[in-house]
Amino acid sequence: MARGEQTTELRLSASQKLAAFLVVMGEDAAAEILKNFDDNERELVCGEMANLPLLDSNQQGAVLQEFTEMAVEARSGISGSVDFTRSVLEKSVGLFKAAEIIGRVGTARTSVATMQQIIDLDATSISNLMKEEDPQTIALVLSYLSSAKGSEVLMTLPERQREIVVEKLATLESTPIEVVETLGEVLSSKVGEKVSRALNQTGGEKSAAAVLNAMAKDERKKLLDNIDERQPDLVRSIRMKMFTFDDLQTLDVKTMQKIMREVDAGQLAIALKAATTTLRDAMLGALSKRAAENVNDEIEGLPDNLSMRAIESAQNGIIDVVRQLESEGEISLESD
Repeated sequence: MARGEQTTELRLSASQKLAAFLVVMGEDAAAEILKNFDDNERELVCGEMANLPLLDSNQQGAVLQEFTEMAVEARSGISGSVDFTRSVLEKSVGLFKAAEIIGRVGTARTSVATMQQIIDLDATSISNLMKEEDPQTIALVLSYLSSAKGSEVLMTLPERQREIVVEKLATLESTPIEVVETLGEVLSSKVGEKVSRALNQTGGEKSAAAVLNAMAKDERKKLLDNIDERQPDLVRSIRMKMFTFDDLQTLDVKTMQKIMREVDAGQLAIALKAATTTLRDAMLGALSKRAAENVNDEIEGLPDNLSMRAIESAQNGIIDVVRQLESEGEISLESD
């Protein structure tokens, strides 16, 4: 069979068709569309976008026909990629949220659709499904959930078990796909249907931080304080992940001014190179007009191909300053 015939006959799932449509539409249009999705939908589609196979002109036309009711003649083959998906996400949800989602849907894992049945259950149903499971299994399941739903499930657990699950979630490492497949089959049998494929776990300190951020302030503090007695280094790392660079825009002006007094202007310029307009305005608004203008000039003078590693390093340096000020009692990051 000829290569063209192979690609033309390739069957796409509904989520793959949507992913293909977004790739055909281009980054800007795709980013606008993704803004209207919830976290689960966005992750599902981005998983397909990142791993989309090459589509020939006929398939592109078929995809567009289905979405637009018009036959579109595409001139060249297209395929999805992690770089394309990352760029779309950065325009859609910001730098750090994009990095988090890419970490969850990259080429090392298959589509989150394979756990969609469990994800779509309400928190109470998931809790009932998990009540006989060990903390490691519960942590693995939590790693697939949105932070809000994961927090709900976590709060249904007995207090002692809750702490152990957070520790397990924060320290989850790559799990053999065979293990996850077995878990998926066992869990799906409890809800009456078989999950067709399984995917690698998505836990770690970021997942634990996201779940904890969705919890009530008092419960979060109590849980972390208890874990801190056993694993202070782990708790310190989790706390660092709970406040990201994008979260700076939520701080009041007085707090931001204290932070800005400790931040080097050059480092700030690099950190803001890929920041959203809202975040940039919030941070520069805490400076004097002249200082803000100087930082803007530095940003304009930075090369367009400045590496994301350099930008993230500068952003992490500012977060280090924030955490230092918090530890010294100079500022508070907790919302009232």
